Amino acid sequence: MIRLSGPIFAAALLAAGAANAATSAQEFVRGDCRGVVAPSVGLKYDTAEHTRWYKRFWTGDCDHLPFCMPGAPNWNDIVGKLLTKGGAKEQSALLPKACRLGQLIGLEWSRDKKVKHITTGDLKVFNTMLEASGDPLRGVDQVDAKARALATPR
Repeated sequence: MIRLSGPIFAAALLAAGAANAATSAQEFVRGDCRGVVAPSVGLKYDTAEHTRWYKRFWTGDCDHLPFCMPGAPNWNDIVGKLLTKGGAKEQSALLPKACRLGQLIGLEWSRDKKVKHITTGDLKVFNTMLEASGDPLRGVDQVDAKARALATPR
């Protein structure tokens, strides 16, 4: 009988968990965003908790996270509001931009507070910018520029 234990086994379990997290992470992203926000597009999680906070960002579900407030706003809802505001004419341009923006902001915001560059305060500013914009495409572009400036390593 082979006994599976030790540091090599632990490392293999961690690697398998990270791979499963990347694969299953897409199930909480809106269906119409999944083709835009895919693991091959650069989803990399620092820890399992990072993955759970990223899920919170998209869905509002806290999944037993400490100090988490469930509900809205969450990115799935924000994308829906943007698409409604933009109407059918803007949907083909707006959807991929909004989905990629969610990936950018969500991955950075959900990181450990010691290393992240986008805070909950920034999320509130971004939401205000999107709500105040008369043109959702322009609003997404403005938030994208601000988010990229914050997320860029210093």
